[in-house]
Amino acid sequence: MTTEGPLAGIRVLDLSRVLAAPWATMALGELGADVIKVERAPDGDETRQWGPPFVGGESAYYLAANRNKQSIALDLREPRDQAIVRDLALGWADVVVENFRPGTLERWGLGLEWLRRENPRLVTASLRGYPAGDDRPGYDFVIQAASGLMSITGPADGEPYKVGVAVSDLLAGLFLLGGIEAALMRRERTGRGDHVEVSLWGAQVAALVNVVQSYLVTGEDPRRYGNAHPQLAPYQTFRTQDGWIAIGVGNDRQFAVLSRALDHPEWAGDPRFRTNPDRVAHRQELAALLSARLAEAPTGFWLSRLEALGVPAGPVATIPEALREAERRGHGLVGEVSHPSLGSLRQVRLPWHFREAAVAMRTAPPRLDQDRADVLALVARIRRAQDLKGFKKEGRGESGPDDH
Repeated sequence: MTTEGPLAGIRVLDLSRVLAAPWATMALGELGADVIKVERAPDGDETRQWGPPFVGGESAYYLAANRNKQSIALDLREPRDQAIVRDLALGWADVVVENFRPGTLERWGLGLEWLRRENPRLVTASLRGYPAGDDRPGYDFVIQAASGLMSITGPADGEPYKVGVAVSDLLAGLFLLGGIEAALMRRERTGRGDHVEVSLWGAQVAALVNVVQSYLVTGEDPRRYGNAHPQLAPYQTFRTQDGWIAIGVGNDRQFAVLSRALDHPEWAGDPRFRTNPDRVAHRQELAALLSARLAEAPTGFWLSRLEALGVPAGPVATIPEALREAERRGHGLVGEVSHPSLGSLRQVRLPWHFREAAVAMRTAPPRLDQDRADVLALVARIRRAQDLKGFKKEGRGESGPDDH
């Protein structure tokens, strides 16, 4: 097994902030890419102020999406700082990632189309709130509402709920990551870069999968089912003698096994429950029977039975309980990186495992402007190399290209 990540040698210039795109660039770094994060001077990425909690002056929110990067703080309204970004994009980077409002980079002389014309191998990536032509700003919470996700989340007879984590951001980050990797693969075949754009809204609507497809084929407005499933039964949470359990039955064989585990094998032959469509049609009667039986014993008792028989089931755990259980089972989900001011910092690993390549939490999320000296030294080397070739990038240090 090599110690290098599968993206070792790829260089990423990260002009993004908040969560979706920074998470994608962090993932590129976890896969072995070198990432330089350009932050807005003087305050940096907005999430540095998103808290509490803070530890040693760093917000947990920022720490969650920015390891495996170097940081330099620049004021991109200033020509000198614009020139630094241009030189990094044209003389160092394989990938440039941004999530500014449309037209912003063009005003600063950093338009992505111009960068790709000057460096045809460059892959550029943009993260937007909404698809092209719709320039409204987008935050995860608003996207969860506008995409329809909140309309199907929450109690069946209650108000719409958001998901408890920024799921629209994370889905968009995953789509952006996949698009960047695809563009890099295409570059290997063609020698040319490309531009990939992902919107939070588009990512979230695409991720409604079976729910939106059900609407498209029936014309019926999907509704909330609480912790139940619109197309499977039983597939929900149940109260036990001492807590809650989640049971997910995906086929008729699993339901027969569940029925035996609950000491009611006759349920599998009941005409109301024999097939999944039968069970969905009689979901309330089935849920009543299961609820009564599961309430007769503790969660642990039922889990031991169901796990032994291969029925998908789990406790409704708190986050500390989930992490303790992962550690007990040896999942290796939590690792440590050395932070320059916080010491050993525990973080959740990204869940890739390769047989040959390495995936690593290499460096801690950087402090603001932590790597200025190293990045400026890199820019100086780029400029010396360009001067040795007998040319100088247009407008370096003074003004940018005219993209208008």
